[in-house]
Amino acid sequence: MSAEYATFGLAPAMRAGGVLANGDYQAHRDFVDFIVDGRPLLYQLSDLDAVSPLASDVPPAIFIAQVQSLLLEADPPLEGGRYVIYGCPECEDLACGAVTAVIDRHGDDYVWRDFAWQTDEHPDLERNGYHGLGPFRFHGDEYRAALGSLLADAGGARRRVLLIGTRAAVLAKLAAALRIIGIGADITRDAAGVPPDELRTYGAVAFGRAVTEQQRADVRHSFEQAGVDVAYVEGLAPIVPLLVAQIENALDRSPREQRRLTRLVAADGEAGVEVTSPCRVQLTAYRLDRLYRTHMHEVFDGVLEAGRHRLPLDTKATRGESFIVARTSGSVLVEAMAH
Repeated sequence: MSAEYATFGLAPAMRAGGVLANGDYQAHRDFVDFIVDGRPLLYQLSDLDAVSPLASDVPPAIFIAQVQSLLLEADPPLEGGRYVIYGCPECEDLACGAVTAVIDRHGDDYVWRDFAWQTDEHPDLERNGYHGLGPFRFHGDEYRAALGSLLADAGGARRRVLLIGTRAAVLAKLAAALRIIGIGADITRDAAGVPPDELRTYGAVAFGRAVTEQQRADVRHSFEQAGVDVAYVEGLAPIVPLLVAQIENALDRSPREQRRLTRLVAADGEAGVEVTSPCRVQLTAYRLDRLYRTHMHEVFDGVLEAGRHRLPLDTKATRGESFIVARTSGSVLVEAMAH
């Protein structure tokens, strides 16, 4: 086998969901991504909106079966010894398209080769192959140790967000939007008396703007007493899509150095954005007028190359109290507009 050795690892990743500008919902998916030679393999596939088969929201038995499949402890799911590496984040149906590869053994080594975009049982490698990607040869011990570590964590509790605020209507709409995209949400006035085991199911706590400092301190104390480390979200405004984006960013467990969208600043009529690989970036502005009505504007939607970019913003969309949401397929950032 002529493939050179590559390092193999795993890292938490997120497919950003949310309430989109046109009113549609996009599912939030937490998954484990493959790290090849220190870089997410997904980022080597251009701007692909997909997740690995190691998703956190699949039943434990299916998750374990996926790990065992990648370890070649089960028959390949597709003809020709092919395995799904990335699939559709909404339905995971092969008909929507998937990145597949042949996985086989060479002595103690594992080799991933012949990557292709596949929509039926028989991929066309000449037309739809990822030429220049792979083959990757992984040391068996490193490969088995990385995937084997997932089996001990399989079946863990799904993470949720705890919503605390005074505007019941906004909280109800926010909870409904989060649940639709796949994030569990509960509403309460405080966390006093909640058993520690239940507190451990939360990955974030979101405070509304009217929650007092004392109430926030009491909630933090409850989590500290239970030994639970959560992310705290200070709600910027009672705008549901904006709050959803803030919560998704707080729930992102992927290492910062391996994220696609790493920087967002908004000031003086422009947005500063930094991305680590070529990808589609969408910027949406949300504004509250003097009557606290919400106005939404799409201010940018395009593919950016890796690096830092300065993007002009429509001054009408960002006057007064306004906020910018930057979104890629795997990351979302939120900033208040500085004037």
